[in-house]
Amino acid sequence: MTGRAVDPTTEAVAAGEAGASQPAPDDYEVSLQPLSQMQLAWRRFRRHKLALVGSVLFGLMVLLAIFGPIIWPYDPLDIERVTKPGGNPPSPGEIFGTDSLGRSVFELVANGARLSVAIGVVTMLIATTTGIVVGALAGYFGGFVDSSLMRFVDLMLAIPFLFIVLVAARFFGSGDPLVLMLIFGVLSWPGLARLVRALFLSLREQEYVMAARAVGVGHLRIAFRHMLPNALGPIIVSATLLVANAIVLEAFVSFLNFGIRSSDISWGTALARSQGTLIQGNWWWPFFPGMAIAVTVIGINFMGDGIRDALDPRARA
Repeated sequence: MTGRAVDPTTEAVAAGEAGASQPAPDDYEVSLQPLSQMQLAWRRFRRHKLALVGSVLFGLMVLLAIFGPIIWPYDPLDIERVTKPGGNPPSPGEIFGTDSLGRSVFELVANGARLSVAIGVVTMLIATTTGIVVGALAGYFGGFVDSSLMRFVDLMLAIPFLFIVLVAARFFGSGDPLVLMLIFGVLSWPGLARLVRALFLSLREQEYVMAARAVGVGHLRIAFRHMLPNALGPIIVSATLLVANAIVLEAFVSFLNFGIRSSDISWGTALARSQGTLIQGNWWWPFFPGMAIAVTVIGINFMGDGIRDALDPRARA
């Protein structure tokens, strides 16, 4: 048997061709998808358990305000037979009981949610818009503009708030809900204006602001297009708290008969109608409208805490 000499170079090439015919193993790469600021804020908000609870509570009250008067319309002539002097207590048929005339307290609360929540939201919109405009102009321009606007804000803060609200609601409101919203909004913006001014004073020296000025961007465009988005975090938190304050304020002035006229239904007028019923043992009439206010305010405060933590750039994602 005669042996055949094999060229080592040829053998190496053949081995390489055999290896090339087999599929190469897959390469695994880790790809990181960048998240936007809103996605990071939503992730932090979801981890805030109380904020989620507050969102659910406030969402339920909003749904009650929208659909409550449709599903359970309040009819003042729908009177049941009263078994006790102060009204019928809560029962399976009337879960919130009745007033002294036999009308459903549940229907009163469900229909009052619409006006109370509307007052809170509209007041917040008026106060937030006014506070942002005044605070942004004062913080961006500084100098004489800042001094003039802030002295006016100091004057507004020096006025006794509750006294002015009661007087304005009595002499200008005449029980009209729209006028009362305007009064609340006009008197609630100074604190937010000071907050916005402080934010703009810290932002106007940033590099992007100076770069925008260097290329000739208008002052109002810089203030409201470039600087305002970077200051929205604390503003949103303050706006949520304004909703809660307006709801409580409406209940306060209506309870003193200085707010919404008695023909309109709100949680405040429901509390006002219940005055004097506790001596008759009717605890449920003032209790359930008061609990509706408390649940709404607690939910909004929890939401505000969650939004504050979610929009904090120093918080961990």
